[in-house]
Amino acid sequence: MSHTAQITSHRKPRRSSSKTALRAGVAGGVLSSIAVAGAAGPAHAEPVTEKTIEMPTLTAGLADGVAQSAAATQQVASVLQLHAQEDAAAKKAAETAKTAKAKAEAIRKAEAERKREEAAAKAAKAKAAAQAAASAEKTTYSTRSTSAKSTGSTATAKTASYTSTASGSAGALIAFARAQIGDAYVMGSTGPNAWDCSGLVQAAYKQIGVDLPRVSQDQSTAGTQVSLSNLQPGDILYWGSAGSAYHTAIYVGGGEFVGAQNPGTGVVEKSLDWDPPTGAVRVL
Repeated sequence: MSHTAQITSHRKPRRSSSKTALRAGVAGGVLSSIAVAGAAGPAHAEPVTEKTIEMPTLTAGLADGVAQSAAATQQVASVLQLHAQEDAAAKKAAETAKTAKAKAEAIRKAEAERKREEAAAKAAKAKAAAQAAASAEKTTYSTRSTSAKSTGSTATAKTASYTSTASGSAGALIAFARAQIGDAYVMGSTGPNAWDCSGLVQAAYKQIGVDLPRVSQDQSTAGTQVSLSNLQPGDILYWGSAGSAYHTAIYVGGGEFVGAQNPGTGVVEKSLDWDPPTGAVRVL
C-alpha cells in the first residue's frame, strides 16, 4: 500500500460546538429549574401537625357483658353456698339417725336382757314347782305303795306304779305347765309370757328333755294312741283327728288338763267335761 494512502483514525470524532452548546443550555435550564423549585419549596410546604391517638371507650354491649359475668359469678357463689348448707344438713341428719339407731339398739338390748332375766326367773320357778311336785308325788307313791301291800289291791298297785313314773318326768312337765297358768294366748307364741296350744305342750316336754313337733297336727301322732278312759298325767290330749288335730293340751290327772286355750281364756286348767278332747297320745 502507498504510504500516502488514507488511514482510518481510531480516535473519537470531535463533537460539534453546536451540540455542545445545546447540551450546556439544557443542563443550565434544568439546574435553574431545580434552584427555583428549591427556593420556592419552603414557602409552599404544608405544616406538620401533631395528632392525638384516642383510645376506644367501652361500648354499652361490653358493659352489659361485664354485668352479666358478675351476675353469673354471684349465682355460682349462691349455688355453692346452697350445696354447702345441704351437705351440712345431710351430715347433721346422718348423725341424728346414727344417734337414734344407737339409742334404739340400746333399748332393744335392754329389753332382750329383761326378757332373758324374766324367762330365767320363770324357769327357776317352774323348776322349783316341779321339784315340789315330784317330792309330793313320791310321798303319795310311798303311801299308796304301803296301802297296796296291805290290801293286795291290783288297782291301787297300778296307781302306785303310775305315780312312780309321774314323780319323775310327768311330774316335772306338769309342774311347768301349771306354772304358766294365767299367761296370754297368742297364736304362734312359744313363751315365756304368751303361748299357743302346741307351743306350751312343746315347751313343757322340753323341760324333761323330750323334743316334740311344733304344731298340733304332728303332736297328735307323736306317741302311742291311748283311750280317754285310760289317761295318765303327762298324756297329750288333742282335739280333731289324729294327724289333723287343731288343738292340744296336757292331761294333769284327776280329770283335769292344762292348755293354752284361746285369746279369751289364755292358759287355764280345766275339767275334761269343760271341753272334751277327741283323743290322746302317750309319749312317756
